[in-house]
Amino acid sequence: MPSARFRFAPSPNGRLHLGHAYSALLNEQMARQAGGALLLRIEDTDQTRCKPEFTHACIADLHWLGIAFAPNPRIQSEHFEDYDAALRKLWELDAIYPCFCSRKQVAGHARSGHDPDGQPHYGGTCAGLSREVAESKMAAAEQHGWRLRTAGTDAASWGDVMIAKRHVGSCYHIAVVVDDALQGITHVVRGQDLQAATPIHLLLQDLLGLPHPAYHHHALVQDGAGRKLAKSAGDTSLAELRAEGFTPARIRAQLGF
Repeated sequence: MPSARFRFAPSPNGRLHLGHAYSALLNEQMARQAGGALLLRIEDTDQTRCKPEFTHACIADLHWLGIAFAPNPRIQSEHFEDYDAALRKLWELDAIYPCFCSRKQVAGHARSGHDPDGQPHYGGTCAGLSREVAESKMAAAEQHGWRLRTAGTDAASWGDVMIAKRHVGSCYHIAVVVDDALQGITHVVRGQDLQAATPIHLLLQDLLGLPHPAYHHHALVQDGAGRKLAKSAGDTSLAELRAEGFTPARIRAQLGF
């Protein structure tokens, strides 16, 4: 196994654009310079937005760019049992608690202060539920997510952040740290938009006894108005550029590779 292991981990909730291409190519370049391996991970746990057709399109776009990944990409939606096991361990440690609040209830009982995404801190309605009451609610199949206790930690700016909503398959924070450990990832190279989430991941790694990869957060590709590219904004996809006659070499040159 190469000593250095990088990963590119897109979410298949739309078509890849130049921002994704930059991140993937930077990971490829840094892995090559380190004499390491580059892995592909499909982060598709959010079952309300991720679609199989986007997964296939993502893999096709990366193949077109000529990026060589290690074989057998990890598909997160095939490994919920790994994330559930980590959640059980955190629950046993009392590091997390189930939250049964609706969005309306969360908004109505928000605490003062906002997280790095600009959302008000959770008011803590479910934080003090006894284990007996919480387990009774879960046994009755009440929908819930899992919140991480962050008071007194480097992740405190997030308040008690939601790390998983198992009933909709959304569990980014817990899945990313579990997968980085299982895949032996030594270097996490991702956009600056995820830098603020790093203290959450470091805290989870400490609680679960997992290693810390080295983190590098790169600048984001922006449009002419200085806005970061986004799938939700309908920015030009790699597939559209390909249809316009762009070549992989032109994409690489445009992005500085």
